[in-house]
Amino acid sequence: MESAELRRTYDELLAEVEAGGFGEPPPGQLSAEQIVAHLAANDELLSEATAAVLAGSPFAYYDLETIHHPQLDTLVAQCGGLDGLATLLRATSQKLCTLVDRLGPTADTPVDTHLREGFDLLVDEPLPWSRTLDLHTRVHLPKHLAQLRMLRPHPQPA
Repeated sequence: MESAELRRTYDELLAEVEAGGFGEPPPGQLSAEQIVAHLAANDELLSEATAAVLAGSPFAYYDLETIHHPQLDTLVAQCGGLDGLATLLRATSQKLCTLVDRLGPTADTPVDTHLREGFDLLVDEPLPWSRTLDLHTRVHLPKHLAQLRMLRPHPQPA
């Protein structure tokens, strides 16, 4: 398995983060900082699962969609805001991509996968690890990229 598409998706997302200029989120939604914190924390879980697959160890992957705002706020504070979070996300995404490049035939190893993407996607079953990583690349990251773009103020027509 190759990480080329995953790397491209992260590059696009990180370019958006580095552009900055985000406004306040709508009530009940994550801020730009919280979105990036969520992605970095989730990368760590994906990396742990990928390392377990490479080692031949059983592992279950639970996404962090339901992580509480206080945990995200703690990570935001530890990183010192959006710039520090972007640095963290760059490191966690690079680590994940490096592990993904090593998967080879083990990419099809079934991993108990539990994830939810709003109302669009609910998985609660073993999936080939490559499929979970594909969902991360094609669904999870683009969803958060769209959230970041919606946090950018739009000029009002004159």
